[in-house]
Amino acid sequence: MNDAVPALACHDVRKAFDDVQALDGLSLDVPQGAFFGLLGPNGAGKTTLIRSIVGLTQPDEGAIRVFGLPAGQTGAYASRRLIGYAPQDVSLDRFVSIRRALCLHGRYFGMTAADAEARADEMLEAFDLTAKARSLANQLSGGMRRRLLLARALLHRPRLVILDEPTAGVDIELRTDLWDYIRRLHQDGTTIVLTTHYLEEAEALCERVAFIGDGRITEDGTPAELRERYGVDRMEDIYRRVVGR
Repeated sequence: MNDAVPALACHDVRKAFDDVQALDGLSLDVPQGAFFGLLGPNGAGKTTLIRSIVGLTQPDEGAIRVFGLPAGQTGAYASRRLIGYAPQDVSLDRFVSIRRALCLHGRYFGMTAADAEARADEMLEAFDLTAKARSLANQLSGGMRRRLLLARALLHRPRLVILDEPTAGVDIELRTDLWDYIRRLHQDGTTIVLTTHYLEEAEALCERVAFIGDGRITEDGTPAELRERYGVDRMEDIYRRVVGR
């Protein structure tokens, strides 16, 4: 694929739910290989945007492309195969072992049975879940379920990984472990889009951030550029100015 094509391109995306305008002409480009943070308060439109990208919600207007391919619900299987998505809400199959669930995920994304099984074992090892391979998801601790969500998102070797609040509610030790793995993933060339309420997390991990408020991008740039632009030392001060409520 052409390296000049953005990993993610959103143009004038609009989505309403009854009388609530969740996305209101949002436009955003994420270059290939970027580590991109998407910041904003609850209800700003972050999750609606992500669900639109991965095909769980159909925008009313606008266009979304992943590596130049149409995304969303209409004819988007080719682009969906390029995306790994770890949702904010823990949604895992409760009726098969976690290893089997990973294998099924791989098969859904077109992997051979042998490749899916080998990759499942690799991900279980990477996230320290091998000892729980035969367990059901509801038998895991909250932190283990978070790790499993990330393992599942990465299983089919996506080029774009979308992490929606991946460290919400986890302890400091696990958060540090996840940060380390996500950094290594980025160093290998994977494009990452991260949503988080932890501003220090965005500042520590992301090369560039965008603030979203009322369904639109209100500001974007590198953390250093934004601090200089607003004449402040903390991302929190910028957040309060551009999207604070």
